[in-house]
Amino acid sequence: MTDRPRLAVIGAGPAGLAATVAAAAHGVRVTLIDAAAQAGGQFYRQPAAALRAGRPQALHHDWRTWQRLRRALDAHVRAGAVAHLTDHHVWFVERESGESGRFTVHALLGPEEADAVAVGADAVLLATGGYEKVLPFPCWTLPGVVTAGGAQAMLKGTLVVPGRTAVVAGTGPLLLPVAAGLAAAGVQVAALVESAAPRAFLRRTRALAAQPGKVAEGAGYAAQLLRHRVRTPARHTVVEAHGIDRLEAVTVAALDGEGRVRVGTERRIPCDTLAVGHGMLPHTDLAGTLGCRLDGLRVHVDDEQRTDVPGVWAAGEATGIGGSALALAEGHIAGRSAAARLTGSTPDPQEWAAAAKSRTGLREFAAAIESVYAPPAHWSEQVTDDTVVCRCEEVTAGTVREAVAQLGAGDLRTVKLLTRAGMGWCQGRICAPGVAGLAGCELTAARRPFARPVPLGVLAEDHPQPTSRAHTHPTDGGPS
Repeated sequence: MTDRPRLAVIGAGPAGLAATVAAAAHGVRVTLIDAAAQAGGQFYRQPAAALRAGRPQALHHDWRTWQRLRRALDAHVRAGAVAHLTDHHVWFVERESGESGRFTVHALLGPEEADAVAVGADAVLLATGGYEKVLPFPCWTLPGVVTAGGAQAMLKGTLVVPGRTAVVAGTGPLLLPVAAGLAAAGVQVAALVESAAPRAFLRRTRALAAQPGKVAEGAGYAAQLLRHRVRTPARHTVVEAHGIDRLEAVTVAALDGEGRVRVGTERRIPCDTLAVGHGMLPHTDLAGTLGCRLDGLRVHVDDEQRTDVPGVWAAGEATGIGGSALALAEGHIAGRSAAARLTGSTPDPQEWAAAAKSRTGLREFAAAIESVYAPPAHWSEQVTDDTVVCRCEEVTAGTVREAVAQLGAGDLRTVKLLTRAGMGWCQGRICAPGVAGLAGCELTAARRPFARPVPLGVLAEDHPQPTSRAHTHPTDGGPS
């Protein structure tokens, strides 16, 4: 296997798994690098083996696809075509100078992220997924307020529910499986509060009708909510959370046609958990460190999922939020393209055409869904000046507004410099959408030197190479 070209796939969610299987099946030696202890990403997140989950499939949609991917991955690992590296937190991808064009993937090892490792590759495929977009509102920092994806991760990964009585709120297709999953696990879901208007779907019937499986999936979740008697007020939003030491209730209100709260429609719902989310954003940090072109907030790719940096492919949510089915399609195309480019082989025309057609339809569906599930246009009007918007640096909405009105800040970077919003541990990943909305400026992708916090001891070492580390892997050129 040592003479095979080497591809490093970063991320073991749907896109990364599909890419790994496709590339390994066509003559490429793959190193699948992931921060989690098990493959699957957020969509196929698995409970720890020690929990002995009796029916893990009950927590998942499209379980058969996961089983097929898992069996294929295991087969390639046994055959030596794939090295699956878990608990590897990639912080930087280095492209070597010269004509070789080789790459070195730098990662921190294990839950403590104390030891550094490096993996060599001839090409890199970024399947880094996405993360949740959360907009601030008064008292959103109370214990008991979690992201919708966070509540789902707790349920899937630890078989734990965040509370006894929950409200699921915000906007986006993720809210449906979260509410249905919590209800099935025994949580009393008091309401699913969605800010989108049902009639907006009527303007997207063509794209929706082209994906009957997706429509059926949504209908299935709606049926589950109906069985559990979950109220689903549409065109509503959370105005405020209430509580002293932890969440005790939320106030929700109806929205008018312009996305403003309709005065007099407020009502209070007792609950100990609020799972809230406003869609997803692409993870582009590693693409940014490599100098890949970004189209707005997403990585730019061509028809083969290639970025504009030679030897770098990208697939899945990093190239635009579109769900697991689109991620699988893009991952397959990216893996097959990388294999063809690295080995000099030619993909089967029929296979390629079928994959491209599927991707096109799923992208159209994703665009339709994105246009429907948009946060209320005037959400920031409900954010009081004393509301903390940057939790790391404890910056309030009033401070951000003052930077704009009195100090002339007109972009996200200037607001950051004047207020410290986004300078904390998360580097703006959580607060940037809220800060941009309050400042009335465009949300732009940050260009960070590293994709995650790195110990100073690691940075002190001068351009580490794979062979200089205490931890090396067969893909570094050693014996297989």
